Amino acid sequence: MSRRGLGDHPLVNLTLARMREFLREPEAVFWVYVFPLILVVALGVAFRNRPVEAVRVVICEGAAAESVAAALNRSPRFQATVCDESEGRRRLRTGRADLMIRAPMVPTPRYEYAFDPTRAESLLARNTVDDFLQREAGRRDAVEVADLPVDEPGTRYIDFLVPGLLGMGLMGGGLWGVGFAIVDMRIRKLLKRYLATPMKRIHFLAAIILSRLLFTATEVLLLLVFARLFFGVASLGSYLAVAMLILLGALEFAGIGLLVASRAQTIETVSGLMNLVMLPMWIGSGIFFSTERFPESVQPVLALMPLNPLIHALRTVMLEGTSLWSLGTDVALIVAWGGACFFLGLLWFRWN
Repeated sequence: MSRRGLGDHPLVNLTLARMREFLREPEAVFWVYVFPLILVVALGVAFRNRPVEAVRVVICEGAAAESVAAALNRSPRFQATVCDESEGRRRLRTGRADLMIRAPMVPTPRYEYAFDPTRAESLLARNTVDDFLQREAGRRDAVEVADLPVDEPGTRYIDFLVPGLLGMGLMGGGLWGVGFAIVDMRIRKLLKRYLATPMKRIHFLAAIILSRLLFTATEVLLLLVFARLFFGVASLGSYLAVAMLILLGALEFAGIGLLVASRAQTIETVSGLMNLVMLPMWIGSGIFFSTERFPESVQPVLALMPLNPLIHALRTVMLEGTSLWSLGTDVALIVAWGGACFFLGLLWFRWN
């Protein structure tokens, strides 16, 4: 009997078949490779480092209004205009002004600040303007201070964003590349045809996951190289640690994708399940903004979501230079989610 070569192995052929099927779908290629780059460009440009915008101040008409406006406009930090109080309140309400000032002269000069204390920029405007006007009135600081501006890699929004987009790509790749693909083949009766061949079931599932890992490698490499060349994003930690986290994350979401697809019979069902899984993680896993913005009461729940430990670990390595061995809790959660979902997915998997 002749010995089969590696090219004749069922796992190799199933993997190649799945890769060809993916590459023949332009929409899938766009969402996997092009869309993350569009997000990097759009958000990187929108939130790029730039000079702080001038504080927009309106001063209510009165005896001291013109002098206060003139004092503020001498500094490039402020953009002050004089108007009646109703117009000032309208500008403040609609976000066209950060602060409104009334300056009555009875019996001595007095400043009254109208601002929204729930808006960070409004509160900052109040404190900045007050500090400036107090200095103009003759106040002197008791302690000498010095400003030390910091502009280092890792402090920009794009540095914060890229690890989040890596995690988002791994989540989407696992759910669409594994979960949706399996259900699509089940609907087209391809799973039943595969079962009629001398194929081992483990080879089929392994080929689905292996093809996803191969595409993940090129997707992640493209994103990292693009971010480095166009925005100077680099990892302060080891790229080997980043690669290990990406591998663990890809396996984790491949397991979740397998679980989602284990029994779904229609496109509507799997689409609903995928949205049910992905939407909470889009919002609550810190892809685009820190999860610390959420109330303390929900922090424990957010920390246990599958995507959260992956993004936290990637950011810790890339922005802080932490080693992989210091991320035991995050790695344990990633492995636990992946292992549990693989086990349940294989247990409940339905071939027809």
